[in-house]
Amino acid sequence: MGKRKEESISKPGSHKRQRQEYTDEHSDESNEEENSQLSADSNFSSLSTVGEVGIIESIQLKNFMCHSMLGPFQFGSNLNFVVGNNGSGKSSVLTALIVGLGGKATATNRGSSLKMFVRDGETSADISITLRNQGRDAFKPEVYGGSIIVNQHINLDGSRSYKLKSKSGTLISSKKEELIGILDHFNIQVDNPVSILTQEMSKHFLQSKNEGDKYKFFMKATQLEQMKEDYSSIMKTKENTCVQIEQGVERLQELKDLYCEKKERYKSIGFVNDMRNHLEDLKHKMAWAVVGEMEKEIQPIKEGIRAEEGNTEKFVQKIEECQVKVNEAEEKYKAIQDRLITISEEAQALHPQCISLKADVQARRKAVNEAEVLYNRFKTELKRLGKDDEQLRKRIEELKSSANQISEPEKLERQRKIAHLREQLKAFHDEEIMIGQQVDQFQQAIYKCKEEHARLRREDTDAKQALDAKQKQLRELKDSKTNTLKRFGPHFPTFLEAVETAYRQGRFKHKPVGPLGAFIHPKDAELTLAIESCLKSLVQAFCCDNHSDERTLQLLMSKYYPHGFRPQIIVNKFQNTVYDVRHRGVHHPEFPSVLTALEIDNAVVANCLIDVRGIETVLLIKIPAPADKITGHCIFQSSRRAREVMQSNRPPKNCREAFTAEGDQVFERRYYSSDYVRPKFLSKDVEADISHLEKEIENKKAQMTASQQRLYSIENEIRQNEDHLHGHRRHQKDLQIKIRTTNAEIADLENMEEHQSVDIRTLEDEAEENKGKMESVKKDLQQQSRKMEELKNILQVAEKKFEEMKEKIHQVEEIAGPIKDELNQADSEVENSKRRLQHYEDKQKEHLACIKRHKELLATKEKELEERIAQARQIYPDRIEVSRTVKSLDAEMNRLRERINSENDRHGNREEIIQQFHDAKERYEDASSKVRNLKKFIRLLEEIMTQRFKIYRQFLRLLSLRCKLYFDHFLRIRACSGKILFDHKNETLSITVQPREEDKASLNDVRSLSGGERSFSTVCFILSLWSITESPFRCLDEFDVYMDMVNRRIAMDMILKVADSQHHRQFILLTPQTMSSLPTSSHIRILRMQDPERGQRTLNFQKRNDREEDQ
Repeated sequence: MGKRKEESISKPGSHKRQRQEYTDEHSDESNEEENSQLSADSNFSSLSTVGEVGIIESIQLKNFMCHSMLGPFQFGSNLNFVVGNNGSGKSSVLTALIVGLGGKATATNRGSSLKMFVRDGETSADISITLRNQGRDAFKPEVYGGSIIVNQHINLDGSRSYKLKSKSGTLISSKKEELIGILDHFNIQVDNPVSILTQEMSKHFLQSKNEGDKYKFFMKATQLEQMKEDYSSIMKTKENTCVQIEQGVERLQELKDLYCEKKERYKSIGFVNDMRNHLEDLKHKMAWAVVGEMEKEIQPIKEGIRAEEGNTEKFVQKIEECQVKVNEAEEKYKAIQDRLITISEEAQALHPQCISLKADVQARRKAVNEAEVLYNRFKTELKRLGKDDEQLRKRIEELKSSANQISEPEKLERQRKIAHLREQLKAFHDEEIMIGQQVDQFQQAIYKCKEEHARLRREDTDAKQALDAKQKQLRELKDSKTNTLKRFGPHFPTFLEAVETAYRQGRFKHKPVGPLGAFIHPKDAELTLAIESCLKSLVQAFCCDNHSDERTLQLLMSKYYPHGFRPQIIVNKFQNTVYDVRHRGVHHPEFPSVLTALEIDNAVVANCLIDVRGIETVLLIKIPAPADKITGHCIFQSSRRAREVMQSNRPPKNCREAFTAEGDQVFERRYYSSDYVRPKFLSKDVEADISHLEKEIENKKAQMTASQQRLYSIENEIRQNEDHLHGHRRHQKDLQIKIRTTNAEIADLENMEEHQSVDIRTLEDEAEENKGKMESVKKDLQQQSRKMEELKNILQVAEKKFEEMKEKIHQVEEIAGPIKDELNQADSEVENSKRRLQHYEDKQKEHLACIKRHKELLATKEKELEERIAQARQIYPDRIEVSRTVKSLDAEMNRLRERINSENDRHGNREEIIQQFHDAKERYEDASSKVRNLKKFIRLLEEIMTQRFKIYRQFLRLLSLRCKLYFDHFLRIRACSGKILFDHKNETLSITVQPREEDKASLNDVRSLSGGERSFSTVCFILSLWSITESPFRCLDEFDVYMDMVNRRIAMDMILKVADSQHHRQFILLTPQTMSSLPTSSHIRILRMQDPERGQRTLNFQKRNDREEDQ
């Protein structure tokens, strides 16, 4: 009851405060005092104020239930009657009020889901409710203003969304938490029947013949039921805590024993402290001994720097002397150079003339050369013509001597030989063509055999590799009978031992988990291949909690696996619970997901597979195999069913992909067949796998034997064909030689038959013409000879002038020669001086660089010395003068360490013993503190709950008493009498009523009353509950449905009186009556609903498994 804040908008003398005073001060008073209190309440109407917060100002519905549009309805701040015929939408308004303020669909008793409230043919419904937000108790008035508008949008799929707006219509929030805060602030309880009482709730609780239902109604209305449930939950928590305390006490004794054991062991190692103290003293001395030795190393460096800096001045003096010599040598060089320039200018003036003469000589020489070329050409032509003339004379003489010397029989014999040779040549050609065709046939046969041989060789190699793989897999399977980890690879057991050793040594923060396949077990063995096809290499993968552990695991793997063959490592933060993936996992009525098809031993493995592979979104499809169907038919059915699920229709919600039992992968638009035939890692029937593999190996060996036989036969066939090919090629070469020989013989015979038909007269004419050409060339040769002599004379004159000019220039150059030698000597002196200067400058740079290096070394050493001093001060702050060397100290420290280690081996590691002692002490003290605190908490909780139960029983008794008194008071208005009997032990509530005042002696149960009298008594009971509970508004649906006119009039007067006395509350009453007899008042507002459309007098909700009950 205490979960929602109770509000009262009354003045200091309001009904709520009077009720509270009554509860505190008059709990044991008589019924007469209560009746007088009720009289005071009934006369309070003049003091009440109008409600300022939480009342309903207006409501509007769109496409809600069977109504396209209702409202907006403007409600008054006090008493409101909503009247109208059945089916006009009165109950729809009440239902919308519950749903619109966040109530569940089941709370309305008019539907099991929100989607049932969406009008047929529409996709959504909207509810808009305006709540008053004024006065000192307003909710965030600076944000919302004087009103809060609650808009709710309901979709056809049953989802809904909220929009909370200010009075001006500005959107403030879309969160349901904000709406709950507003309802808590206004003390609005939409699921409380006192606030909103529907027809169904009234039938269930008030008109029920079961007295237990009435008691539940009373408890629910007063929120005592919620208080009782809270107390029960607290007591259950207390019981659980007591169990934890008992377990903690047992654990505490164990920790105490362990603490005492560690404490005794800790005391037994005290004698090692002396050696450790001595070792600490040696460490102190060692630290300062290192400092002393470094200081000794630095001193020679400082002295060397000082000596080098003293030599720097000498280098400066030498450089200055060399610079003076360089300057003198450069001045001498410049003077000689000026003299040489003067002489050079004189020679330069002669150069243009020399160049001109040289060009003239070259031109004359070119002309002579051209004349000589032409002369030699004529001379060569004359020699050629002489030779031609001689050859023509010889040819004429030969032709004359050889004419008519060949006889006729010799010609016939040559022609017969030529014919015979041509026949032989034709036979050779035919035989060559036939041999060539046979050679092609043998080549093609050899090529095909070699192709077949290569193919069989590849197949044989592949078969050998497959056989080796299967034999290796068979060995691993046989080994896995004794060690299941060997199924994942021969190195896995050894590697996992190395991981365990590294973990014990502290190299891992969290022990890596893997291989993942060792932690997963298929629930259905027939889905094992599908699961392996889905997970692939993840079966052999490892999972690490952080990247540091991943690097350590990679380093370990490198010792057992070659690069490229290492198992995958996944970094995923370890958690002890499996992710909740119910909202994003795939759910199918027939087929499981990979997640649901597996039993996973480790939450880390499950989370890793969810993150990396998304196993909650992968479906596994398997068709059960009937006994009379063959395997191929089942595979086809499974494939067809997978395509139906994933491709024919839209895939199931959250389904990303699917795998068939045969390992085929199915997407929405793609299908990939599996390469696997049997599972390798996850199969449980090892013997069956071994048997299957052995059969496969035997079959593979038989295939390889047949393949080898085929290879041998093909190799023999290739050798035979190659032998035939070589024989035919030799025969082909012999034929080609015979063909060439025969052709040569035919050519020789044909050349001997050439007819001697040369015309001797033609040759004689050609000889005469050649003589004429020779005479012409002789004349040209003589003319060219005279021209060549003239050009040679002119060339001699030009060469003489050119030589004279060269002589003049040579004389000038002879004068410049000695000067050039002097200039070269001066240049050498300058270069030597500069080299000496450069030498000393380089020496100076080297000297300064050496000083710089020594200073840098000194700075490094001094910095290192400072660090050593700082380290020494951290070890021991006061400087110690040590006469011993670092080496001797180190040797003694090593001896001490060895002795300490030997003692540790005898007694155990001291640090571990101390750490174990402190850990045991800390655990014991922590557990002891927790047990004490829990016991203290239980004692305090018992005291609080005892007080709470006492107040709860007192509160239950007082509210029951007030309800009785108010009920009796309201019955007396009609001159009736009656009472309410509470049985809190059996949780029943019975109502007895006597219709006439004079028959008090005989009270009847409400079941014996007429319908109107029973409705009237129900109204009195509701008014009694209204009087003892708080809410900004009250809603009542068809309160007078079974009353006659008299009872309706009396009940109406009672409600009017109560409403008039409570202006700070809002009352909304739904009735099919016209309410025309109501008095005129500013506090009363009547809202009349329009009659329903024709054909809609009865509202049909059968499609949504609900029915309208507005009658």
